[in-house]
Amino acid sequence: MRRPWIVGLLLAAVLLGACGDPASGPEAAPPPDAPQTSVTTQQRKPASPSASTGTDKKAPAKAPAVLYLGDSLAMEAQEVLGQELRRELGATYTSAPYSGTTLCDYLEGTGERSLVPVADKAAALVRRLRPDFVVLQFWGNAWGYTPCMDGITHDASPGKYFKRYEADLKRLTDQIAAAGETRIVWVLQGPDPITPDRVRRVNALYELWAGASDGLLADAGKALSAAGARHSWVQYLPCTAYEREHAAYCTQPDRDRTALHRDDDYLHFCLAPTTSKPRPCPVRSPGILRIAREITRVIGMHTVG
Repeated sequence: MRRPWIVGLLLAAVLLGACGDPASGPEAAPPPDAPQTSVTTQQRKPASPSASTGTDKKAPAKAPAVLYLGDSLAMEAQEVLGQELRRELGATYTSAPYSGTTLCDYLEGTGERSLVPVADKAAALVRRLRPDFVVLQFWGNAWGYTPCMDGITHDASPGKYFKRYEADLKRLTDQIAAAGETRIVWVLQGPDPITPDRVRRVNALYELWAGASDGLLADAGKALSAAGARHSWVQYLPCTAYEREHAAYCTQPDRDRTALHRDDDYLHFCLAPTTSKPRPCPVRSPGILRIAREITRVIGMHTVG
């Protein structure tokens, strides 16, 4: 049975560990001079026969190079996404997520007010790695977790929050475009049980800027929602055919349903308990696999193998 919402609200303030909470309060903030993850890269292998082919004018005529940036949702999903991209597309893959971050943290020029070190800013990584795709996954920091948001929070001033978020979207898109020829994949987020309209509007901004900058959309959030209820939060969903075939991903086979969240964490998708240090998820988690498979599918559609 789902726990009362008041419990969820209290727990939201202390979800710090394994995955790191992008919405956690300032007491959980990682120190700016202590990166939570180093850039990790896996080398390209020959393309899989199952790799999707496409006719997109910018599709790379080779196995793609992919850069994955984001907050704690990307932190927990980074290893699974790398596995999917390598297996399905033979991709070269680099990940540099930082828990608690939002778009402004990856902007060049934010200096000490950012949780991301200078070397791992989005534009700096694009210049160095020359990826074909930059995957951006951000829940949309809404509670003033990172100093680069200048104290702007959704609760205190929704209008100011969305105005600032859109401005950061434009700046980050421009900086990435100036750094090299690459294509941004915006990951649409799943439902938020506390402020469902906020996620809806954040996703709408991602869609707007993808359309304005020849970007792509990976609607991972749809794979995390019930049919016909895209913005309604659920803890469990019916198992997919893939999950039924791979028993570890159908957590309650007797009820033909699988868990997306732990009882004590409505936001993240890692089914392992949180720890004090953010980390990639160490256990098989259906929600994370759903996210990774959707991102991989979209990149595969725009890759010529």
